[in-house]
Amino acid sequence: MKAARFDRFGGPEVLEIVDLPDPHPGPGQVRIAVRAAGVNPSDWKKRRGLMDEELPQTLGYEAAGVVDKLGEGVTGVAAGDRVFGFSAAGAAQAELAVLSHYAPIPPSLGFADAAALPAAIETATRALDQLGAGKGGTLLVNGASGSIGSAAVQLAAARGARVIGTASPANHDHLRSLGAEPVAYGAGLTERVRALAPGGVDLALDAAGSGNLPELIALAGGAGNVITIADFTGAQEHGVRFSRGDTGRAVHVLGEIGELIETGRFALPATHTFPLTDIAEAHRAGENGHVRGKLVLLVG
Repeated sequence: MKAARFDRFGGPEVLEIVDLPDPHPGPGQVRIAVRAAGVNPSDWKKRRGLMDEELPQTLGYEAAGVVDKLGEGVTGVAAGDRVFGFSAAGAAQAELAVLSHYAPIPPSLGFADAAALPAAIETATRALDQLGAGKGGTLLVNGASGSIGSAAVQLAAARGARVIGTASPANHDHLRSLGAEPVAYGAGLTERVRALAPGGVDLALDAAGSGNLPELIALAGGAGNVITIADFTGAQEHGVRFSRGDTGRAVHVLGEIGELIETGRFALPATHTFPLTDIAEAHRAGENGHVRGKLVLLVG
């Protein structure tokens, strides 16, 4: 099969499409013929040598495609079914991929839209689960217009939470459409939030890593009511939880998101697609910040 790989660290030019042996699913896993695979900032961090030291490395943790082989003990899915989910092997940017966690693609979605979902909705849901966000509380999402922030806004609103979201003024109408009350980030944030919630908020999720954890702590009534997915150093400094996948993933959201999408309660991120063979261009676009929305590689 054809797959994305690099055998040295560096810029996008180190990425290659190479021939690799076909993978085979283990117990509880399925193999898919990949139709689309998501690209994330962790991909270029890996490529630069900032995450894993071993070489060579494949890429891709989220994909959508058609089931073509079942692992031992798999039930409820058959060859030919459209599914999306996670590749624990980190090799989803390929013609074939083994998914360790997966769910049916919502009927209204194409492969590219489905491949854009797993990482953002899992990260957002994991943080909301860890915070205990739900009906009756007020959640402040810092960085609410990004892919994870906007997913968190919608998922929290679906749980019945009141959501206040920080973003640039140009994104305020978008946040309102997602169910959040927008405030501008930057100097004076505390005062703007308190104008909407005079007693502060119940919980806060930092999806921006913009260095304002102390303000979020004060607004949420303590470090125990705040989680960050974007500021590891700040979390250590201020005693805030840093949400990371190795403490348990919220893969249950894969099976739950379809109902929210089909009933109009979850709006999809904008996607920007590239052929798998143009993976270097996709990395350049993501690193340069020239596109908004989710980068997706199309396969086949």
